[in-house]
Amino acid sequence: MKALAIAATGMSAQQTNLEVIANNVANINTTGFKRSRAEFADLLYQTDRLQGVPNRGGELPVPEGVRIGLGVRTIAVRNLHMQGSLQQTSNPLDLAINGSGWFQINGPEGETLYTRAGAFNLGPNGEIVTLDGYEVLPGLAVPPEATEIVVNKSGEVYAQLAGELEPQLLGQVSLATFPNDAGLEALGDNLFRETPASGQPAVAFPGEDGRGVIHQGHLEKSNVDPVKEITELISAQRAYEMNSKVIQAADDMAGVVSQGIR
Repeated sequence: MKALAIAATGMSAQQTNLEVIANNVANINTTGFKRSRAEFADLLYQTDRLQGVPNRGGELPVPEGVRIGLGVRTIAVRNLHMQGSLQQTSNPLDLAINGSGWFQINGPEGETLYTRAGAFNLGPNGEIVTLDGYEVLPGLAVPPEATEIVVNKSGEVYAQLAGELEPQLLGQVSLATFPNDAGLEALGDNLFRETPASGQPAVAFPGEDGRGVIHQGHLEKSNVDPVKEITELISAQRAYEMNSKVIQAADDMAGVVSQGIR
């Protein structure tokens, strides 16, 4: 009886769906987090009678055949890179991107990584770094005598030095964009890596070529909607229960057959 195996694939798929939802809810307060969604596809079909073939010679073809599906499988867990709301922090080194684009980070092995989490700080030599100590590219350093740091919407970083009237321009933060953000590989710690699926990054300054702008003193919140996640959770739970009911019904039917044989 194939119903047991078919329903088992449905339960496995809903378990994956539940794990994705659980990860979304767990990261509801993670800065720059992007929610995910499980995508499913039906499995191969078993053909018992082929449509379009005449039943006998000289007759019209059979209009509909008999094809039985064999279940479902997970084909992707898609990251939904929608804009999260901005939360004011008043910290001058908290930067949020309003629009498309990624901050570039010098990773632990020297490779360029990407993030939307702009909770930055200063390193021992005045360099701007992430909370894990990775340098933010293009590698700007704030002088120790700076009394104030200002970052405008174009990503230009200014430092007000003691004893000077005009602020000093330290450099400009650039943003990277990708043809397919969903193709980026999530590494954890709010970091992503370029892959062949994401395409090559295009780097430019904030506000150029459709890129987002920088908001100083703000952080981008997670784009997880609690109400939507609870709705998805209830739907996954009901689907899991229905598949378990199918297994129970198939087992009962098999039991009736076995008892009849005895």
